[in-house]
Amino acid sequence: MEVIKTEIDGVYIIEPKVFKDERGYFFESWSQREFEEKIGHVDFVQDNESMSSYGVIRGLHYQKPPYTQSKLVRCVRGSVLDIAVDIRKGSPTYGQHVEVELSGENHRQFFISKGFAHGFVVLSPTALFQYKCDEFYHPESEGGIQILDPALGIDIRIPEDKVIMSPKDLVRKTLAESPADFFFDK
Repeated sequence: MEVIKTEIDGVYIIEPKVFKDERGYFFESWSQREFEEKIGHVDFVQDNESMSSYGVIRGLHYQKPPYTQSKLVRCVRGSVLDIAVDIRKGSPTYGQHVEVELSGENHRQFFISKGFAHGFVVLSPTALFQYKCDEFYHPESEGGIQILDPALGIDIRIPEDKVIMSPKDLVRKTLAESPADFFFDK
């Protein structure tokens, strides 16, 4: 696998080696050994999957301490715009984001360390999205930021009238309105 460092420390794009022939393709989607060699040690404890339709936006989500999560995400069918926003207090890139298109065609994965809010926008008619987490889900610890916050400067790539969000995500506060104690020291 090739690991591409992004402009924000702690966020990586991963491109697997894909072997194609007349039968189809094969690639290694996860290797603990190679991940540790190229990024570092992470103990994933939970895998999740979601199916969403065009225009669905999930996020920007995070878990508050002590239940912060790192995630390794991928889109196995369809296409999404995946986004990580740095919410680490004291980080030189606080409030900045990295985005990458993940699809069933490009097989890319996105690793997001603890201290980031994460979300995605479905760009295809449907998308099957999978991710690994290094902490279990704790509903009492969940938090979020409004992905449509103009200060974040995220181009969601779909018309506003096509956006589908959960009631909870629709009313999320902007980064500036969010209590600072929700965020993480670097």
